[in-house]
Amino acid sequence: MANPTPITSSIRRYKGEWKQAQVAHLLRRTMFGATREDTAYFLKKSPKKAVQELVRSIYPMPTPPINSYNDEKYTDPDIAPGADWTVAPKYDGMNNGRRKNSFKSWWFGLMAGQDRSLREKMVLFWHNHFVTETNTVDNALFCYRYNVLLRTHALGNFKELVRAITAEPAMLRYLNGYANTKKAPDENYGRELQELFTVGKGPGSHYTESDVKAAARVLTGYTLNYKTYTAAFDPNRHDQGDKQFSAFYDNHVIKGMKGKEAEAEVDELVELIFSREEVSAFICRKLYRFFVYHTIDETTEQEVIKPLAALFRKKKYEIGPVLEELLMSRHFFDTANYGSMIKSPVDFTVGLCREFGLSFPNAQDCEEQYGLWEQVRNQAAALQQNIGDPPNVAGWQAYYQEPEYDKLWISSDTLPKRNQFTDRMINNGFARNGKKVGIDPIAFAAGLPHPEDPDQLIADSVKALYSVALPPEELQLMKTSILLAGLVGMASDHYWTNAWVACQTKPEDKANRNTVTNKLKNLYRHLMELPEYQLM
Repeated sequence: MANPTPITSSIRRYKGEWKQAQVAHLLRRTMFGATREDTAYFLKKSPKKAVQELVRSIYPMPTPPINSYNDEKYTDPDIAPGADWTVAPKYDGMNNGRRKNSFKSWWFGLMAGQDRSLREKMVLFWHNHFVTETNTVDNALFCYRYNVLLRTHALGNFKELVRAITAEPAMLRYLNGYANTKKAPDENYGRELQELFTVGKGPGSHYTESDVKAAARVLTGYTLNYKTYTAAFDPNRHDQGDKQFSAFYDNHVIKGMKGKEAEAEVDELVELIFSREEVSAFICRKLYRFFVYHTIDETTEQEVIKPLAALFRKKKYEIGPVLEELLMSRHFFDTANYGSMIKSPVDFTVGLCREFGLSFPNAQDCEEQYGLWEQVRNQAAALQQNIGDPPNVAGWQAYYQEPEYDKLWISSDTLPKRNQFTDRMINNGFARNGKKVGIDPIAFAAGLPHPEDPDQLIADSVKALYSVALPPEELQLMKTSILLAGLVGMASDHYWTNAWVACQTKPEDKANRNTVTNKLKNLYRHLMELPEYQLM
């Protein structure tokens, strides 16, 4: 679960092979899973064109979440079933919790049904970076608008995103920005703005406690209006004094201002922070750890991080060019990076849904659609990644905690739960009011090039589901102990071929169909329980 050899490849443009392995590696890192349809689509393009499409494609913003939550205990008097609840006039103890769950399930559905774009993966990245917690924000509309803000800026300008998130109601609520006044300065956001969001804790970051206090004073004055569900700047609550920063910021002084114009101090603060080169290096390291590998050795720092950070500054903090440079690089496609990361719970659950082609109910059955999204989303939460509610302001530990990083996703508690999830998906799936979502093993196998050939079936299944190869003897063992087990003359491939062909030409033969189904279930259950399935 780590790079077997040191990586010495550089940020120079990749010009190597472009086959299924390379395409699947790119897609598993930039999307959730690598579906066969997406793999075939991008195989027809060059690496450059594929990356550019993933980064630059512009898709419409998704429609808002809807009222799927009426039941025998509650009927929303303001929002009709199936209607957009983000226009609701009020939020209270009865509807707010239901709408928060609706928001989370809506978000999961967007990942499961994502476009051919990097946007969904970047929304998760920024959510883990600019953390808010749904349970702390405690307003469904604020949570939804925060998500929309991340989507809007996901592949845009990082500096603009920092400025926008600073006055976002969800963030003001989460880090007490709404309670930060000249009489009672609150340092929460001023601290995290520097420590977690921009300058970070890297070797070039030397801001001080006085900088935290000065930033907190600059940020005084924001308020929240729970009648209009908006944020505003109140100059009467703002500290009008001068703000002195440390030598790290060249002893800069932000002159105190009065009136509505005083909000311009926040703009000056953002500009001051972004004048430090460590901002670009810090964000590039986070992008690298999210998309490539958790360890950044000295060679990687010099050959990858520094050039990316320089490009980031040159492009005035546009995210897209940096991602294109990284994802088109020889370094990204170095074979040592394939299968070097453990799937996060969201990658694990959403990736399974997408790679096996699971179909959720359509919008006409919104209660079942959202309900089944919620059931699968809850599985990711049980595996320690509850979207909308990271464990703390630093995000999920697996993305930053040295030296374990992604190994933290796997424990004596979570590994059995992962296996239980895959077993359930291949056995019975999840059901709600007669609607069901689960793996159809025959449909999946039928989509492979030669399912009638047991060797090809197993090899192509491994290619479709794994980021790494399995040894030939293990493939052979799967054939004899699973596909051919129990068949007359089980060592002969044609017995599987005959069973598969009969299943396709005579589906009314229930006995044979059950035999084929059960063997495929055993095969895919086994494949998903092997350690290699946990890798991406």
